Amino acid sequence: MLAKLAREIPTGDGWIFEPKWDGFRCIVFRDGDELMMSSRRSRPFDRYFPELRDPLADALPERAVVDGEIVVPDPARGGLDFDALAQRIHPAASRVTALATSTPASFIAFDLLALGDRSLLEIPFGERRRLLVEHLRPGGPVHLTPASTDPDVAHRWFTTFEGAGLDGVIAKPASGTYQPDRRALVKVKHERTADCVVAGYRIHKDGAGVGSLLLGLFDDAGRLHHVGVTASFTAARRADLLDELRPLTDDALDAHPWRDWADAAAHADGRLPGGVSRWNAGKDLSWVPLRVERVAEVTFGQLEGGRFRHGSRFVRWRPDRDPASCRYDQLEVARPVDFAAFIADRD
Repeated sequence: MLAKLAREIPTGDGWIFEPKWDGFRCIVFRDGDELMMSSRRSRPFDRYFPELRDPLADALPERAVVDGEIVVPDPARGGLDFDALAQRIHPAASRVTALATSTPASFIAFDLLALGDRSLLEIPFGERRRLLVEHLRPGGPVHLTPASTDPDVAHRWFTTFEGAGLDGVIAKPASGTYQPDRRALVKVKHERTADCVVAGYRIHKDGAGVGSLLLGLFDDAGRLHHVGVTASFTAARRADLLDELRPLTDDALDAHPWRDWADAAAHADGRLPGGVSRWNAGKDLSWVPLRVERVAEVTFGQLEGGRFRHGSRFVRWRPDRDPASCRYDQLEVARPVDFAAFIADRD
């Protein structure tokens, strides 16, 4: 079940609020000694998170289906580490085993879809939540997500605990049934704006027009780091952008700060736009460099590891901004909050 975006936390009766966790959505199936972790696209997670198998078997009822999120807490910083979570999807078994020890994952349960031989999909969420609280045995890396019917509590989570790894707040109708693949929930996400250098673009997957703009920010040493992309342009806008940016491709690579992006050694220090996609090895990540002369204002939700956590939305060009002024210090960054303290919040 999915959520549609809203700008404000809903008010009034009939809502149950939960944190929106920034991890991998996962549905866990347990039938006695058999246990399977599945991604939202029905891909198995079991081989990537072996350390969760025994704790989930201890926490879940003998026969059940539970919806939740896999996250990786960062004990040093206090919140969640999505970069470390992304690294867990690795083809080498030896690497998976090592990462399971060095960056162990946690599972946050937030819905119960089946119990025993009974499907709960048609049961109101308020009742599913009650059954989840009654039958889940949290412990170790398996947690029950906090929930509240008070919008003031949801607002406190939204404003105070972003640094614990919250991507926002989810509002669920207490009377709502579970509707797979439908956006029957409401999500309110953090959104800010930043002025970024546009240092290149990638062609859209259909081969026509600009698919995404590559964004950069300067650090204190004057080095331009790749911080993400902005995409989701209409077909007409993609074609217009191709014409609009074409003059900036002339001699763009001569003094481009990312001209050495193809050098594997360059990826060991800093954020550059090349490399192989961890999610799709066949994905074309080639890009067209632009002279570093354009600035775009974009929205972003969270900054993690020096990059925007999710794709940003293009707002407008900023011809009044000097690209050299587009620095990290313009960004508002959430204060780290201890994940363990927040997950225990039962207000």
